[in-house]
Amino acid sequence: MKVLAVTACPVGIAHTYMAAENLQKAGEELGIDIKVETQGSIGVENELTKKDIAEADGIIIASDKEVSKERFEGKPLLVVGVQKGIREPKNLIERVMEGDVPVYKGVMPDAETVKAKKKDKENPVYKHLMNGVSYMIPFIVVGGLLIAIALAFGGDQTPGGLQVPEDSFWKQIENIGAASFSFMVPILAGFIAVSIADRPGLAPGMIGGYIAANGSFYGSEAGAGFLGGILAGFLAGYVALGIKKIKVPKSVQPVMPIIFIPILASLVVGVLFILVIGAPVSGIFEGLTQWLEGMQGASSIVLALILGAMIAVDMGGPFNKVAFLFGAAMISEGNYEIMGPIAAAIAIPPLGMGLATFMNKKKYHQAERETGKASFTMGFFGITEGAIPFAAQDPLRVIPSIVAGSMTGSVIAMLSGVGDRVAHGGPIVAILGAVNNVLMFFVAIIAGTIVTALLINFLKKDVAVETDMSEEESSDITVADTGSREQETTISRNENKPIHQLEDIMTPELATISLKGEKKESVVDEMIDMLDKAGLLSSKAEFREAIIAREEQSSTGLGMGIAIPHGKSEAVNEPAVVFGRQSNGVDWNSADGEEAKLIFMIAVPKGREGEDHLKILQMLSRKLMDESYREQLLKAESDKEAYELLRTIR
Repeated sequence: MKVLAVTACPVGIAHTYMAAENLQKAGEELGIDIKVETQGSIGVENELTKKDIAEADGIIIASDKEVSKERFEGKPLLVVGVQKGIREPKNLIERVMEGDVPVYKGVMPDAETVKAKKKDKENPVYKHLMNGVSYMIPFIVVGGLLIAIALAFGGDQTPGGLQVPEDSFWKQIENIGAASFSFMVPILAGFIAVSIADRPGLAPGMIGGYIAANGSFYGSEAGAGFLGGILAGFLAGYVALGIKKIKVPKSVQPVMPIIFIPILASLVVGVLFILVIGAPVSGIFEGLTQWLEGMQGASSIVLALILGAMIAVDMGGPFNKVAFLFGAAMISEGNYEIMGPIAAAIAIPPLGMGLATFMNKKKYHQAERETGKASFTMGFFGITEGAIPFAAQDPLRVIPSIVAGSMTGSVIAMLSGVGDRVAHGGPIVAILGAVNNVLMFFVAIIAGTIVTALLINFLKKDVAVETDMSEEESSDITVADTGSREQETTISRNENKPIHQLEDIMTPELATISLKGEKKESVVDEMIDMLDKAGLLSSKAEFREAIIAREEQSSTGLGMGIAIPHGKSEAVNEPAVVFGRQSNGVDWNSADGEEAKLIFMIAVPKGREGEDHLKILQMLSRKLMDESYREQLLKAESDKEAYELLRTIR
């Protein structure tokens, strides 16, 4: 038997993982296959797949917030509060096993759901166009790289430029590349049509694309190029879709998609292109190509500025794709000096953000610095999307910075006549030999990267007042105790150390089995004193305010004798956890009414709240669901013994 579960709570922290842990253990004890998805503040983890749901005998949702149920339609579904998941996991699973659960029938969508679905269907033109582009790109990349390799290894300098001798092996490689290029427009048109009319649109779309690319059908030397291919794709798609909607006898329906629709749609598209559309579109495309080739001075700078801005502004979105498609189309026409500036601009946003995190670490959290390393790598391979995590967090500063950098690089590449034979960007294309004027290509990328890094670091503020340090750096600092006796203690600080286990943020001095306070407020003060004596606070009063403010929102008493008060404050020097045991128990307003005996206080700097706060709570919540582990903590006979037990939490 297979049971699935989803756990969630309004805050998305402790109770979410406590319920998940208890359901998992109960399932294992009952000998059933169970998988639990958690929807916490850290995001959805262990997500249930379509295959999981299809194979499931029943589903449990233990949540105090709304969880989408549409995916569970037709399955036995038990919906309860998260506390039931924590306290009665076996009972819930047994109800599913016994069939004491209603089958979820689904509900009528509300107005908001209908609006959301309509929004998903908006802008079909862009969706169809991008479907064609996604299938076209591999052909351009393969063709461009093979031609570049043939020229690099087998090309000879001639009065007409670099050329591959006709009788050489490398000429065959160049021919294969040219063959790949010849598929560009038919593939573009074919898969635009497929997006519109499904498979019946493929043949008429590709045939229309071939006619668009081959001007001999309508008396043109140049052909209608990618503009004609786009038009042919949409025309073929909608003609095929229209024919699909015609009602025909049932005996004819099976052969409609493979015979009648492709034949009729191909004839309509072919005849219209040959007699009506081909020549005018060819004239427009030929004029556009000549205009671009004739751009000099100020006009070429304006084009470079526009292309650079479009590439960077949405980092892989519609504007980026339109500019990219434009450059790719020019490659097929033998104009490589449009793709050159685009290839430089593509790499600059991720490289610029990566460089920025290296140049001034005070501006970025540790997680952002790690992202910066990945971003730099992505930029090297021409993946503009590497800058998206930064833009998502701080769009008002990041987007203008990367746009300025990409515009700078694009203009330098345009003025230097940088060309790129491959529809791709980044240093990798130069290394593979697809770029001419390689020196200025790198100058353009480096200049744009520096502009982005300097501008974003000028606009951003430091993330923390304290001196920032890398994982390898630490410093000894002296902290004065504010109690009746002045006492100096030296601690080693490492604010950016990643947290993998409780031992990373806890020392033996932060664990005690003999808390003296009998009320919540006195216990809080006692544990704050422990943090302060360890040199982890710059202001006890300020951190106490953060703890009390959190308690006023809702009690951190989790039940089962556990309380986890936590605070996020600029008064905290580095993440830490204090453990205290009050054997007599303290009233913590827990949901089950049980007094707290095992108390964990979490202290997190304001700058690291999102990442560390959730990690620590998740670690503690899961481990403390183990009843035997709680018993061991309650029976520990010394602070050292308690600390050794806590070291196992990870």
